[in-house]
Amino acid sequence: MPGIDECLLEAMTVPGARGAALVDWTSGLALGVIGDSPVGDHETTAAETAELARAAAEYESFAPADAATDELPKGQPVEDVIVTTRTGYHVLRFVETTFDSSVFLHLWLDRSTGNLAMARIRLRDLAERLVLG
Repeated sequence: MPGIDECLLEAMTVPGARGAALVDWTSGLALGVIGDSPVGDHETTAAETAELARAAAEYESFAPADAATDELPKGQPVEDVIVTTRTGYHVLRFVETTFDSSVFLHLWLDRSTGNLAMARIRLRDLAERLVLG
């Protein structure tokens, strides 16, 4: 089971990977980073992607309660968020943890060489195996 550094190193083996980070979406802080940042600064990227992750995780439109029981489903309400730009893909994969589950993996892919389907599969696997603590 990989820790943060091993997880990020493995994320960079995804075809087209330009950069990766593990981010706490409640604070916007990067817990670990590797590779390049789209804006040249990993802390700025972490803060900006945290805003997107927070919106997806907290807004009822993306994670509605079950109409029959008025309860939220168990686990993370959102699995991942994908943003497509003219030059790349940003994949945010939420990580389930034993504590507050407020972290996500962010993988930035080059659009011309990246494989979005492969990235989703690999990030899902990494998020399930990641050991925090």
